[in-house]
Amino acid sequence: MRLTIEPLDLARDLATLQAWVTHPRSVFWGMQGATLDEVHAEYARIADDPHHEALLGRADGSPVFLMERYDPFHSPLADLPELAAGDVGMHLLVAPTDTPVPGFTGAVMRRVVEECFADPAVARVVVEPDVRNDKIAALNAAVGFRVVRPVRLPDKTAAFSTCTRADFVASQLGGVA
Repeated sequence: MRLTIEPLDLARDLATLQAWVTHPRSVFWGMQGATLDEVHAEYARIADDPHHEALLGRADGSPVFLMERYDPFHSPLADLPELAAGDVGMHLLVAPTDTPVPGFTGAVMRRVVEECFADPAVARVVVEPDVRNDKIAALNAAVGFRVVRPVRLPDKTAAFSTCTRADFVASQLGGVA
């Protein structure tokens, strides 16, 4: 299976994106009930933000995940004393499916973290999942993330977590950083 990552194209990908972010399994994405126009507005805002980007992931050419990469110093995390030079923020949404493939989500997560570390200036990847999201907590741990502490954000209490290159390489899903 070949996993590729490319810029999100709203003109092409909007309907797919809206189906993913509003799916009941995507509740932690925070866009339940969002209309096409609302999803378009949010991702147009991201496209216009020089510190945030949305990327579409494909498996053998088929769209299967959404990755967002952002500068945490230009985000709701900006005031955290734990942030350091060389940090990059990441969000991941794997397309909901009724036919899960064992190991697929782990392979996607590994590919996304590899993509973040492809930039030699990146020292750590930071994430801020909802503390109630047990599935992403397990996936994050498998790829090397360590929870630093809970952080109150405008829309959730997040498990602020970091992953260094060494943590990633040594992780259960061990990648090349």
